[in-house]
Amino acid sequence: MRLRLFWIALALAALGGALYVWREGVFAPPVTLVEATRGSAVEVVYATGIVEPVRWAKVISLARKRIVELCDCEGKPVKTGDVLARLDDYEERASLAELEARRERISGDVERIRGLVTRNAAPQTQLDQNVTLLREFDARISAQKDRINDLILRAPMDGVVLRRDGEVGEIAGTGGGDVLFWVGQPSPLRIVADVNEEDVPRVKRGQKALLRSEGFRNRTLEASVSEITPKGDPATKTFRVYLGLPADTPLLIGMSVEANIVTQERPNVVLLPSEAIQDGAVFRVEDGRLRRRRIDAGLRGTRMVEIVAGVQEGEEIASPALSTWREGMRVRVEGAVAREAP
Repeated sequence: MRLRLFWIALALAALGGALYVWREGVFAPPVTLVEATRGSAVEVVYATGIVEPVRWAKVISLARKRIVELCDCEGKPVKTGDVLARLDDYEERASLAELEARRERISGDVERIRGLVTRNAAPQTQLDQNVTLLREFDARISAQKDRINDLILRAPMDGVVLRRDGEVGEIAGTGGGDVLFWVGQPSPLRIVADVNEEDVPRVKRGQKALLRSEGFRNRTLEASVSEITPKGDPATKTFRVYLGLPADTPLLIGMSVEANIVTQERPNVVLLPSEAIQDGAVFRVEDGRLRRRRIDAGLRGTRMVEIVAGVQEGEEIASPALSTWREGMRVRVEGAVAREAP
């Protein structure tokens, strides 16, 4: 009899424990809640870019030659035409000397034949041939002098030598990546950004852009769309967009930045984090169970979404929404309600 009562009591205790666990949702998956807030909703287009001067130029050698002289001018102002570097021109000058010597001999022949023609001792055609040959050598000498002059790298504009690469004794390259000097105006600056082709129709001149740079994480940086390149790059499927920077920007030339171009903005609307929305619906927690509710979403920013209908300010929504959540699923709320800043 006592043994039977013991087993009955044990069964009742187990049943009560199971009922408690079921009611309290001890083993239910945990969820966190966020509060719907009110603020400004923005729609943005993401872009990445590089800080560059508005006016600048790259100086590249036109021939693969050894560098024999480099100016000590990095970070210093230069004028148009100032010598930045000299390349080895020994072979070119030797060829020039040969051409000039041959031209001198031909010039003497021309004068001699002209005298003979005057005395009718030589045909006019012989004189014409030598005059033509003289002019040919004049052109060849002029072209050779231009080649020698091309081995002297000069500043293409007034500005500052922003960067200098290469050392005396190295071979100067002729490719697009073999730049020896960057010369330009330190200000004004702009950002040359790449925007995906599906987003560029929403980008217009004058739109504000919010910037993020690893060098200035705690500062709010802004720019504005100043120009959009009409033709995109079919290989990368991007368009080039220029973002003008204010005169007091702390960004430096060559820095990489991320930009959020604001295409639309609506003030004083209800906002929820984007991760709280799943397939056009959100989940509330009522009596320990998930309750699915359809919503109408408006502008979608990088983090927050405008809620047009379905959620009121101050309501608590489960977030982040998981694909495994279902209507009526038992859950357990843990942690304090988060209030996301707009």
